[in-house]
Amino acid sequence: MKKLSSLIIILLGCVAITYGQSDLKRANRYFENAYYAQAIPLYKEITKKNSNTEVIKNLADSYYNIGDFTSASRWYRYLANKYGNDLEADYRFKYVQTLKANNNYADANKIERNYLKSINDLEALAAFEKDLEYLENVRAIGDRYALENLKINTEFSEFGMIEHGSEVVFAAPKKQNGLLTFTYGWNGEAYLDLYSAEKDRMKFGDSVAKPFSEKINTKLHEANAVFTKDGKTMYFTRNFYVDGKKKTDENDVVHIELFKATWENDTWTNITVLPFNGENFSIEHPALSPDEKTLYFASDMPGTNGSFDIFSVAIKKDGMYGEPVNLGSTINTPQREQFPFVASDGSLYFSSNGHPGFGALDVFISETKKGTFQKPDNVGTPVNSGFDDFSFNINQATKQGYFASNRPGGKGKDDIYSLTETKDLNIEDCGQFIAGTITDAATNEVLKNVTLQISNETDGNAIAGKITTDENGTFKLPAGCELSIVINASKAGYQNNEKKIFLGKRRNQTNDASMALVSLESIRKQEEAKRVAAEKMKVKEEKDRVKNIIQKEKDIVKRDDKLMIRVENMRFDYNLWYMRRDSKKISQKVIDMMKKYPEMVLEIGTHTDIRGTAKYNQELSQKRANSVLAYFIEEGIEANRITAIGYGEAQPIQECATEDACDEEQHETNRRCEFVIKSL
Repeated sequence: MKKLSSLIIILLGCVAITYGQSDLKRANRYFENAYYAQAIPLYKEITKKNSNTEVIKNLADSYYNIGDFTSASRWYRYLANKYGNDLEADYRFKYVQTLKANNNYADANKIERNYLKSINDLEALAAFEKDLEYLENVRAIGDRYALENLKINTEFSEFGMIEHGSEVVFAAPKKQNGLLTFTYGWNGEAYLDLYSAEKDRMKFGDSVAKPFSEKINTKLHEANAVFTKDGKTMYFTRNFYVDGKKKTDENDVVHIELFKATWENDTWTNITVLPFNGENFSIEHPALSPDEKTLYFASDMPGTNGSFDIFSVAIKKDGMYGEPVNLGSTINTPQREQFPFVASDGSLYFSSNGHPGFGALDVFISETKKGTFQKPDNVGTPVNSGFDDFSFNINQATKQGYFASNRPGGKGKDDIYSLTETKDLNIEDCGQFIAGTITDAATNEVLKNVTLQISNETDGNAIAGKITTDENGTFKLPAGCELSIVINASKAGYQNNEKKIFLGKRRNQTNDASMALVSLESIRKQEEAKRVAAEKMKVKEEKDRVKNIIQKEKDIVKRDDKLMIRVENMRFDYNLWYMRRDSKKISQKVIDMMKKYPEMVLEIGTHTDIRGTAKYNQELSQKRANSVLAYFIEEGIEANRITAIGYGEAQPIQECATEDACDEEQHETNRRCEFVIKSL
């Protein structure tokens, strides 16, 4: 009791001294020693009077480190608004993570995209957009697991559950028995111990959990146990605490290390720290390969790519260990990789906030080929969320396992969930379908054996080989998303046709590319019909035009089914062919009309009386016609618009049975010239 009172006095004295110092110094000391839960209220009080950037950064980071992403996001937003694209990378990264945790993926992506554009890093921007597309493909799989929040969870943190025989072993805060309880400054909770419970009794709640082993548990942290198949050897994480004493680095920090213990005489004994631990860095989260010849772990030892990397170390036959080997950039990123687990097929599961994920720590799987781990894949939802998802393990035979998460809706800060895998991890690019029916445009009958060529409209590259329609004239083929494509259809005896389609983001959508082809025979018939119609129209228009001219020009008359230009008394002297002076004057009306209507074509018809022989009169009338033709050409009328025909005595106006039957005036009437319009 005296010792207890002395301890209380010492603690009270420390408290009095502490509160005598300035709030800022105390807050910074808490922050520097990772006592984030204690630093937060002091920083919050300081911000009411002082918006110093370092204070804001430390407050935001404190919230971030204890998993309060909503509060952290509010303070990171303050920094982002103040510094924009000049915000330091680490703070921008954590701000983006908190936005994702709050399901604000749009703003998270916008911040990253704008930053990459601002520094003109086109390669990184392309990689970022590819990662977003990849995550959409992961989301498209849907929920791959059935989850259950275990009744063994409390309002505190539980995680790292692993099966051990008929029991499960997991980490949880120490039970608060007695006046004094050691608490962990990081999050204000008690230090972690390993607990165990019968698997079939977990349904009864946390009361069935009991401390795993008084030999294993200490007053500091123990967590993340892994057991050999025979159950006689275990590896676990503990603060560097040996023989009742903690070991610290030069900054008085007690790091996390890996320990080994063996089961002998019904107790855990031979508890030893592994030889590759160090006082100035942490090693944590052990995992065994299926053949138990390799131990995997997470560490921030020298040579890491990020804050924590995953390493492996060989376990030799004599029980000694090889040198730790970093798993390299395929697995490790500039951010954080932790909580490895190796499945029975050699696949590596781990948590990371550096690979493409949904926010904070996500679980990833890396399959092994010929002893080499492949590019990791996000295991998908609902295991992964915008919050920390970690300590994943699964029995590949039963497809059942456990993981932990600090997502909303749980009982405590970190909760353990059981999982059952219900769907394989088949990550496929966004896919849609192009389908349709090709028909005859005239008959609407389906057309089989139509050749289809599908190409990308942007670059012209084919996105599928040549395909043909089936017996029903239909086709269907897969395609990607967000593409502008052109479908060209061709068939012998038909005119080619094409259709352009834009494929959006909606997965498994079927896009209709039905088309009708016009047969060449139909085209010929259509062209012929067009030609006939055009001719009819032309004739009609010509008739209408001529009709309008006739109505307008009173000297154009119809006589004996002929369209003529009316002239009065254009005569020739007896037995002569040249034009008389009065005839030239009379013909000027015809010449003027031909110039007015350039399309007009005329026939000059000349006649004789019956005196003389028919042969002579025929020759005489042709001379008369030629003389009129020559005169018209002389007056500027094109020769190709005029024909000159002599009709002799064959078409008299005055019928004369004999030369003496008609007088001279009647004979003169027959010696005439007429103008017949051949076209107008």
